Amino acid sequence: YMKKTIGFACDHAGFKLKNHLICFVEDMGYKTMNFGTNSEESCDYPDFAHPLAEAVEAKKCDIGVSICGSGNGINMTVNKHQGIRSALCWNPEISKLARLHNDANICALPARFIDNKTAEEILESWHQDFDKEFEVPLKKDTVILAMQEYAEEYYRERLREKPKPYSCRSC
Repeated sequence: YMKKTIGFACDHAGFKLKNHLICFVEDMGYKTMNFGTNSEESCDYPDFAHPLAEAVEAKKCDIGVSICGSGNGINMTVNKHQGIRSALCWNPEISKLARLHNDANICALPARFIDNKTAEEILESWHQDFDKEFEVPLKKDTVILAMQEYAEEYYRERLREKPKPYSCRSC
């Protein structure tokens, strides 16, 4: 049985939590890939989020963990990738549901709003369900298809829209 590989990415706000969690999952027997950042010096999370998302898409990592201050920015960034289904997780129940019901392949954590223990519990919950199949196999295809159809329709509409001239009511 081969242990899975978990990729990690963060910005400066998530640096300490990322390092803590890398040690935590390695102690559980997982392999890790660290996409940075590697200090508390101010940085931009997209520089680290995109390489993580690309590695998960390319199956170099089985799943990923992304961390920034609120979790929102890095979550939005990784979700721009077609093969990524990232979920912002702030407690173990959300993590479990994201994994089993939504087949999330990246767990985004809000470093400024959870402590190390909560983050460990979130990843333990993720770990417990890591090797389980997506709970409703047909749902996975439905979810992915719906996401693709929505994106295609959204961009078709955006391309059809003509810029509207600006007008204010006082003119």
